[in-house]
Amino acid sequence: MSKRFVIVFSLFLLSFLAINLKLFQWQILKADTLVALAKSQSQTSFWLTPQRGDILASDGFPLATNKMAYVLFARPGDMKDKDVESQLLATVLDVSLATVSARLSTTSAWVPLDWHLPEAQKEQLDKLQLAGVGFDENPTRFYPEGSMAAQLVGFVGKDSAGVDTGYFGLEGYYDRQLKGRTVLATVVKDALNRPILSKTDDNIDETTGRTLQLHIDRTIQYDVEQKLLSGVEKYGAASGLAAVMDSHTGAILAMASFPNFNPSDFWDFDPASFRNPFVSDTYEPGSTFKPLVMAWAIDHGLVTPSTQCDTCSGPVTIGDATIHTWDDKYFPNTTMTEVIQHSDNTGMVYVAQKMKLDGMLSMLHDFHFDQLTGVDLQGEAEAQIHDKNNWYPVDLATAGFGQGLAVTPIQLLTAFNSLANDGIIMEPQVVASIQKEDGTTIDIQPKELGQSVSSTTTKVMREMLVNAVNKGEASFARVKGYRIAGKTGTASVAVAGGYNDPRTIASFIGYAPADDPKFTMLVILHEPASSIYGAETAAPIFFSIAKDIFTYWHILPTVNE
Repeated sequence: MSKRFVIVFSLFLLSFLAINLKLFQWQILKADTLVALAKSQSQTSFWLTPQRGDILASDGFPLATNKMAYVLFARPGDMKDKDVESQLLATVLDVSLATVSARLSTTSAWVPLDWHLPEAQKEQLDKLQLAGVGFDENPTRFYPEGSMAAQLVGFVGKDSAGVDTGYFGLEGYYDRQLKGRTVLATVVKDALNRPILSKTDDNIDETTGRTLQLHIDRTIQYDVEQKLLSGVEKYGAASGLAAVMDSHTGAILAMASFPNFNPSDFWDFDPASFRNPFVSDTYEPGSTFKPLVMAWAIDHGLVTPSTQCDTCSGPVTIGDATIHTWDDKYFPNTTMTEVIQHSDNTGMVYVAQKMKLDGMLSMLHDFHFDQLTGVDLQGEAEAQIHDKNNWYPVDLATAGFGQGLAVTPIQLLTAFNSLANDGIIMEPQVVASIQKEDGTTIDIQPKELGQSVSSTTTKVMREMLVNAVNKGEASFARVKGYRIAGKTGTASVAVAGGYNDPRTIASFIGYAPADDPKFTMLVILHEPASSIYGAETAAPIFFSIAKDIFTYWHILPTVNE
């Protein structure tokens, strides 16, 4: 074997080994990297947002729906005169020429220019017939009723990854069901970087979001909002909120608060207005809490409607604190019925002391103040109640008339509603049914949470509360011809060191008609300026709304007056 042959053979052998080594490196060691590189050069992938489900009022009218928008894109390689077309695009889109030119200077075959192009701008561009410019449908969120029920509905914004996401209210709570499943779309390019094929995930028809049908009655919602806003302005309140609940099912028929916002352009509003204070804020309920304390005490045999208070002839001193009535009027030997009628703080101290601490804690538990209501809205807060070891005698006394503890409005409404429903606590529900992608419907059934007091006690409380409406400080505003069970509330605003601040939280809670309850309602005004009392501010709003509901539901008067 010649020396030359050995050299040539060795060179071939080395070359063969080198090639195989390189192939091993490409095909085995760097396979994933090279595949990814090839894909990046031959295709572009992006996520398409599916059509979000609607949110419908009880009559089927949309409170949140979608209007068609478009993804505007360009294929720079197909544009005939990029300079001219760039100028036209910049004019229609109302952006700078430099912005459009920068986007089109890329080597990509497919360039998105606008992810939510309105219909009007699409029509303008359609007329121009620009080469290399196209559109894909991309629905965007739309709120036909504007700011109606804004905090209850919520809004859709972008998360940190730029994906449409529901925030607050129903949009936040039901986001996963409303948004459906996002779809991966891919544009495949040929060797000359031209798009030749578009494809999406399989079963794209199954990605559409589910639709929510609410208990919200638009007529009642509109009336509540108009009367509440008018009251906030008339009485100079810092804010106001109200809600109406079906007395037997717990269905939320209306819920409103001011200040509010428009979810269609939420970015123009103070983020503080996004929260729904009816479920997310706590407050000291004041005298609207008294009927619950009284009901529990009656239910457990501690007092009766005719029990006389032997400590109600003047202010009550407990430790360093002296407790007065709201108007500094006192009624020696007043009965429990009269305590509710006069909203007598000293009489409620008498009841609370009969209950003792264990009784008060049991009352809070039985009316479910130690837990969330489970309302289907994002952001429900917990009540603020002392741990058992942190109660003092004065705390027990003030809890009797709704001070020294803080609850959410939805908790108070849910608890008070049990007095209208034979003592049965119902879970508050906004959504009545959910429509699935295939058209089938899931009905959400009313849910009982527990028993607060006996049915017998609720009948006793009904008469005490009707008496409070007819003879109490808000009797001037009541709706004549109807028996309404209700209670005013005027709570001092807690500040560091006590309750010396002149500001108050004025409220009224009640249900009607008293003998066959159809709705329960709570109205709250924060810091009314014209009068600090619930009887003179929140109560007139309550009765005005109630009168309209009687007319709307054709509920006839039952009392000749």
